[in-house]
Amino acid sequence: MQKAYVLAALALVGGTIFPVTNAATPAPENAHVYFIWPQDGTVINGGKFWVRMGLRNMGVAPKGVDLPNVGHHHLLINAGPLDMNEPIPSDRNHLHFGAGETEARVELPPGKHTLQLMLGDRDHRPHNPPVQSKKITVIVR
Repeated sequence: MQKAYVLAALALVGGTIFPVTNAATPAPENAHVYFIWPQDGTVINGGKFWVRMGLRNMGVAPKGVDLPNVGHHHLLINAGPLDMNEPIPSDRNHLHFGAGETEARVELPPGKHTLQLMLGDRDHRPHNPPVQSKKITVIVR
């Protein structure tokens, strides 16, 4: 069983001390995010395609929703490893689906691309343990 640890600190704001935490949101150990489509090795003609995202043993909720065992999808395109203590970046290689989307139309240039799904919490941070898919490869012609 993996344990979640809370990193605690104190902040002084206007003469009042507040606890500050940077703890990852817990996720069930059996949570699993996966690609419904495309699958590893899929060849895509034309560059535009639908990505369909699946999730088991957790729920999908928009960003900002503070409930246990929920998160929202992020699609990592040709991206390297993430810092699991920081919010998932938002750029052309890290697409956020903060409205709770489970499918999205994506366009990629011709070539070989890696795709990976990462579930983020209300603040776009990875859960603990991380809920991420295997990295797959697609070829765009």
